Amino acid sequence: MADNVKRAAEVARTTNETDIKLSFAIDGTGTASIETDVPFLNHMLDLFAKHGQFDLTVEARGDVDIDDHHTVEDIGICLGQTIREALGDKRGIKRYASVFVPMDEALAQVVIDLSNRPHFEYRAEYPSAQVGSFQTELVHEFLWKLALEARMTLHVIVHYGRNTHHMIEAVFKALGRALDEATCIDPRVQGVPSTKGVL
Repeated sequence: MADNVKRAAEVARTTNETDIKLSFAIDGTGTASIETDVPFLNHMLDLFAKHGQFDLTVEARGDVDIDDHHTVEDIGICLGQTIREALGDKRGIKRYASVFVPMDEALAQVVIDLSNRPHFEYRAEYPSAQVGSFQTELVHEFLWKLALEARMTLHVIVHYGRNTHHMIEAVFKALGRALDEATCIDPRVQGVPSTKGVL
């Protein structure tokens, strides 16, 4: 990858349910500006950007008078699209990462392969169905759409925990750190890290 190539992308998505503008830069400083109608997701995306050292801007409005589902899902779609575009042909990247992150009593693991083969595995059982007004089932929805649109293999395991907020927070921190590691340029990698010659 040339030194002057900026690995970044932005997307705008408008439907009858949501209106989203999102920009994402892989080689950032952990700067986030998140404005959505879902306060808990704002907090999680801020953590994701900070711990992944990404620059992330999200402006999203959705039909939260119904529930948060469409907004959370569509932000996952948009973030996945920008990750895929920002990675380009993936020359020189590490491709894989496996990261454990503790959050007090909770422990989460995120494993990534930037394979161009979307797959999602999720192992998490939360003590409560909601954190504030946020439904915990939406974590699955967000991560699945992210993996699908980024065309990555993503495995998320919450090994244990007692506090649902802590458990989900550990997931988003681990997601940031794992994606940071997988997208890092490894000077030993010549071309694309695949025997196929393409990702």
